[in-house]
Amino acid sequence: MAWVYLLIASVFEIVFALATNATHGFTVLGPSLLTAAAASGGIFFLSLALRTLDVGVGYTIWTGIGSVGTVIFGSVVFREAITPAKAVAFVLIIGGVLGLKIADKLATASAESPEPVASNA
Repeated sequence: MAWVYLLIASVFEIVFALATNATHGFTVLGPSLLTAAAASGGIFFLSLALRTLDVGVGYTIWTGIGSVGTVIFGSVVFREAITPAKAVAFVLIIGGVLGLKIADKLATASAESPEPVASNA
């Protein structure tokens, strides 16, 4: 369930970033309220995810998904250019997120497997 909470937190993170851009320095009420709500929702669901996940893994994945999602949706909503350098950075971020998820899964699996008992032969 922690990964579901982390994905929900990541969606809130994307909404937070996009809404912040639309506030025009917190001078527009609607986007300003949406920014505050999204920030609160993101932190709430991140805290639920971090009950189970290591903070280093959870926070990094949250910001990674938020970063990639913000750039992708920013290009659609605000017509921001996606350059080849940004595309390479996306691949690196996604690779890092996947690597952390795999590392977390391996650590969990090794923690659950019993250690061999040494014999005094």
